[in-house]
Amino acid sequence: MGNKTKGLLALVGIGALAYWKYKNSSDEDKQMVKDKINTAKDNLNKWSSDLKDKANNVASQVQDKANSVASQAQDKADDVANKAQEAVS
Repeated sequence: MGNKTKGLLALVGIGALAYWKYKNSSDEDKQMVKDKINTAKDNLNKWSSDLKDKANNVASQVQDKANSVASQAQDKADDVANKAQEAVS
């Protein structure tokens, strides 16, 4: 039996043991488990939301910077064009 198979069997065994223990625990203990799972889920959702906000902020900053550089390039191009026009006139 390979290590992956042993690991999978161990995981299944732990899962079965946890399920059996949960099924045979008091309603109060079951509620504690549910509360822990819900808290973990809420924390994961909050973390995911924070990560998404940070990614959006970075994308927004990159877009602002790109727009600023493009605007500066356009201003420079206009300036060069005006100087060329003045030199010809």
